[in-house]
Amino acid sequence: MSGVTGERASAGLDLPSLQDRRARYGVFFATYLYQGLVAGFSLTALANHLAALGLPASEVGLHFAIAGLPWTLQPILWGPLVDRASRARMGRRRVWSVVAILGGQAALGGLLLLPGPQALGALGLVFLLHSVFAALLDTACDRLVMDHVPEAELGRTSACTRVGFVVGTSLGAALFGWTLAAYGFRESVQLLLLLSACAALPALLVREAPGDALLSLGRHPLVAAAVRPLPFRRFLRRLRLGLSRPRALRLIGLCFAIDGALAAFELRFGVDLVQGYGWDAAALSRVQAGLALLGGTAGALAVGLWADRAGPLPALRHLCRASATAFLIAAGLVAAGLAGTAGPAILGLTNVLPGLLVVALVPALMRASRGRVGAATEFEVYMATMNLGSVTGGAVSGALAPVLPLSLVAGLCGLVLAGCAVLAGRPHLILRPAREPQRPSP
Repeated sequence: MSGVTGERASAGLDLPSLQDRRARYGVFFATYLYQGLVAGFSLTALANHLAALGLPASEVGLHFAIAGLPWTLQPILWGPLVDRASRARMGRRRVWSVVAILGGQAALGGLLLLPGPQALGALGLVFLLHSVFAALLDTACDRLVMDHVPEAELGRTSACTRVGFVVGTSLGAALFGWTLAAYGFRESVQLLLLLSACAALPALLVREAPGDALLSLGRHPLVAAAVRPLPFRRFLRRLRLGLSRPRALRLIGLCFAIDGALAAFELRFGVDLVQGYGWDAAALSRVQAGLALLGGTAGALAVGLWADRAGPLPALRHLCRASATAFLIAAGLVAAGLAGTAGPAILGLTNVLPGLLVVALVPALMRASRGRVGAATEFEVYMATMNLGSVTGGAVSGALAPVLPLSLVAGLCGLVLAGCAVLAGRPHLILRPAREPQRPSP
């Protein structure tokens, strides 16, 4: 479709843009619902289905780990591309989200070409390709948030994306877990393609700005010459200088510490419940899923509103304090020998409140990033640091299991979160002062 045709089509349909608040929330919710549906299908329903077919867990885990590589490389893969984007007829950032959705759907369509889910090599390659496009979609969506959401609404927007992902993941895991067993792989993939296409519609139909084309890969004739991407070397130099500032380094440390502490306890406690206290693995999964759904919906919305009214750092500080207290209580219960009988209470203490930390943390990270040359890239670096902290925490937890008792691990996690609360209580150490001007994004 030509640029003119796309503009006429969008004008004729009177499609909304991201300047409309309801449209913004709809687009961001649906985008993360889309990602959650795919994650629920692949990481939960399909992984459990493959285990039921008798495939070794080590092989299944290896192929899904390979598929997750693009998320680890996300800041390098897509951050500079989205940040340095020139103005397109269909929107400077939206063009990349549309390309990502279309590419992701085409990748998922490749599942229909497989002889079955047992073809792990081909299955892993399909999900690897989809992850490439999903990481691009995530980067473009983050940059759209920073470009178009007022600072006073970042908390609610963070909650909106969290709710979308949690609902999508829960729905995908439950629905496709049933369809894979009842109808088979091919039918489940067809349903996934249908539902994910429906979830992607808002991002495809809502324009970035009034007057943008609905679908066009051409450049905007009025502003293309005025908006030129920063030379790549200069872009990298500015990004490096921004991330090497003391405030950014402290914020990176905060991101790593929070997710590292949570992962260090979560993995160890789950293994102990199943292997040491005789819990049923399926029952444990149901409890964890229920807690995640509770915290990721009603809890996330409450924290989002709180962060917008009080500011992201006060909300983050209080949540870190409460989470630290919860972990110290859990440490006492474990030390008293009550880990098995008080398992549900400990799971609630160490899952619900800590799981809400990201809802308050994301607005703070966006405030720290927006206004900079490499805003999306810097933000993705922070998010990648959180992922690295989670991986490191899980690895360290397993390695230290023979040495450190579980109660001590919980106590150390509480102390780490208490330190994070202290840092979050000193905004000048991690965020630019409000009076410091922010340069407009390129």
